[in-house]
Amino acid sequence: MSKMFTPKLLSVLKEGYSRKQCFTDMKSGVIVGIVAVPLCIAFAIASGVSPDKGLITAVIAGSVIAILGGSRVQISGPTGALVIVVYGVVRQYGVDGLIIVTFMAGIILMIMGFCRLGSVIKFIPQPLTVGFTSGIAVGIFSLQVKDSFGLPIEKAPADLIHKWMVYGENFKYTNLWAVGISLMTVAIMIVLKKMKSKIPGSIVAIIVATVIVQVFHLPVDTIESKFGTFPSSIPMPHMPEISYETIQDLIAPAFTIAVLGAIISLLSAVVTDGMTGFSHRSNMELVAQGAGNIFSSFFGGIPATGAIARTVTNVQNGGRTPFVGVFHAIILLLIMLFAGQWAKLIPLASLGGILVIVSYNMSEWRTFMSITRGPRGDVLVLLSTFFLAITVSLTVAVEIGMIMAMFLFMRRMSKLTNISVIDANVSDEEENEEAETVKINMGLPKGMLIYEVNGPLFFGASHKFKDAMYEMKSMPKVLIVRMRNVSTIDATGMHYFKEMIKGFQSQKVKVIISGVKPDIFQRLRDARIVFLVGRRNVFDNYCDALNHGKSLL
Repeated sequence: MSKMFTPKLLSVLKEGYSRKQCFTDMKSGVIVGIVAVPLCIAFAIASGVSPDKGLITAVIAGSVIAILGGSRVQISGPTGALVIVVYGVVRQYGVDGLIIVTFMAGIILMIMGFCRLGSVIKFIPQPLTVGFTSGIAVGIFSLQVKDSFGLPIEKAPADLIHKWMVYGENFKYTNLWAVGISLMTVAIMIVLKKMKSKIPGSIVAIIVATVIVQVFHLPVDTIESKFGTFPSSIPMPHMPEISYETIQDLIAPAFTIAVLGAIISLLSAVVTDGMTGFSHRSNMELVAQGAGNIFSSFFGGIPATGAIARTVTNVQNGGRTPFVGVFHAIILLLIMLFAGQWAKLIPLASLGGILVIVSYNMSEWRTFMSITRGPRGDVLVLLSTFFLAITVSLTVAVEIGMIMAMFLFMRRMSKLTNISVIDANVSDEEENEEAETVKINMGLPKGMLIYEVNGPLFFGASHKFKDAMYEMKSMPKVLIVRMRNVSTIDATGMHYFKEMIKGFQSQKVKVIISGVKPDIFQRLRDARIVFLVGRRNVFDNYCDALNHGKSLL
């Protein structure tokens, strides 16, 4: 098995797993598991499904990803990054549609991993990721308004504008007790964070809020009043019927979930690599994330990704092996099996307060503002992705944002490529061994012209061949094309290059090519360009090309 596709768990076992590290990992697993409880429940409810689905996801997907993953410390489960997409799928296609989407996203993630796209995901530009992440934050915050204000709305619309219109119509029914519980939750989490308490603020806030609501019998919604009895078992595996039409309908959100899951998971792995000094296997991590989502879908779970906050908590508490992910899943399973009678008493307003903090942390507003002061292209990608995410859909935002980012990249790359026309003196400092000959032949004879090509010749810059031709005042007898600074050339670049050569040859111009790198020469030969100009007219250095050109004159 290639090391690239070897789970980190196997590497840890091969290196040796000490009793001391096992104890440390168990301790970290317990802490991370407790931290994960309110988040898993809150993300599930925000996604439009029952609260147990969040715990099921963390148990099933979290353990599978830990066993197969390419990171030593990654903790996986439901995260805020996917809430908006999942909510939209549930509203439009129901829970069965969500199960199919999760399954499809898992397949896509595994394909991405086996195709070795892990390193490619890292190069997605920051304006794009910040744009959709900030959009997700706005979406999560908007979803919490109903529970945080105790508004009597059965189901809020999926799109942001209509959602806030419905909120506006119902703010007159605000439940002040719910508002108080939500604000208290936010305050507790902020205070404990400022105090740098090792006790998770979300756990303290939920316990305090639940006790107050139950002791004083406050009229606020709880998990029990909204969803009934909290399930205390893992359901049997089930997969709805999948048809070709269903795949067509759900492929777009499945792709969005896969891309977001890949970005968030690998970002989490990169962050923790810097904290621990380890290095993750990005392609194996994608395969594991895919497998985790597939298994999660079988048990009715929601999509899972690497969770940055929980992973960082793991690292800070000494976790250094994938066993922490397994221990954290076991803790969540035990809580689900034996603490459901208490979990059902949690007030929804408190969960809403927790997600308000989550949305604030996700907003990255400082980074957002700094990007708006940068290049106009980056600002355009940022704002377009952000506004599409909050007004249309996250799927459209990611698709359009990626297309815009690619066009921006191509535009910037094309600026690196230039084709200059030289008809006077030329020097070649890099060809030291030919320096004296170059100096002797610096003056170009009449009837000779040089094309100096610098940079990659790809489809975004190929038009510059024509632009350079238009700059010519008269047609030469001999044209030397210098390609020493051409780093790569694609099919479009070769096509335009060939057409340019044919155009000159039709005007009885002799074309000579010089300074071609070995890999570029191979591509030109495969494209029959070497045959077109003649092998005797292709030279490794400029001096030989210049002398040959003079002989042709």
